[in-house]
Amino acid sequence: MMSDRTGIFAGDDPFDIAREWLDEAGKSEPNDPNAIALATVDDAGLPDVRMVLLKEIEGHGTEGAFVFYTNYESAKGRQIEATGKAAFVMHWKTLRRQIRVRGLVTREDGPKADEYFASRSLQSRLGAWASAQSRPLDSRGQLVGAAAKQGIIHGTNPKRPPFWGGFRIAPVQIEFWSDGAFRLHDRFVWTKDLRSGWKVQRLSP
Repeated sequence: MMSDRTGIFAGDDPFDIAREWLDEAGKSEPNDPNAIALATVDDAGLPDVRMVLLKEIEGHGTEGAFVFYTNYESAKGRQIEATGKAAFVMHWKTLRRQIRVRGLVTREDGPKADEYFASRSLQSRLGAWASAQSRPLDSRGQLVGAAAKQGIIHGTNPKRPPFWGGFRIAPVQIEFWSDGAFRLHDRFVWTKDLRSGWKVQRLSP
């Protein structure tokens, strides 16, 4: 560990640091402190990025992961399934900090996904059934009509669709960044070594 990694960068577990930063951001960010810009790559090798909501930072040490939920048949879902890889950045203007993550992705489609789906509002659950995410849509009215139809089919307690669930990003690299005076920012990158755990290195800004 680097001797000058103190203050907000201190600690031996990157997931604990990430949770602390996210908790702090929740007190200052006006909207969606858990928003992440998720990057994937399509079958032509062209990068793709969009905002999604991080729902959980789970685990510790080298066994942790970052979890979000989506339609598996969406563009991002198909791209992740094809490569098994993704990256994201989480940035907070109020704190002037960001976290960058690169990692390997697996599905979270068991009881935990069922539990999260059940916690969503009824309208959101019906919307998940109604939306052929990332596919062409003729009009908003078509989408609203599809949601109403799903309400008739599934009632007031729709179960999780088989095409909808979570993804767990198990990072191979995590970078913590904080704004510094005169653009002399602080950057520490954590790189996973399965034999010796995490290695930490300060980077030039």
